[in-house]
Amino acid sequence: MSMEIRQALCIFCADCETVCPTHAIRQSGGKIQINPDSCTECAGHHDEPQCVAVCPTEGCIVPAP
Repeated sequence: MSMEIRQALCIFCADCETVCPTHAIRQSGGKIQINPDSCTECAGHHDEPQCVAVCPTEGCIVPAP
């Protein structure tokens, strides 16, 4: 499973990019995106996804469908 960023809610602060242990979060084309092939929801690193923990916008980063 992986996380995804709801672009309409993202304020482009990039706080999530710096805390990702698998480097799955990148800025690209004026957006911050999560690579679903690299995202592990921080399993094996943390108890919760760190991108969600640091995101200042409620509901911006959610589990991918």
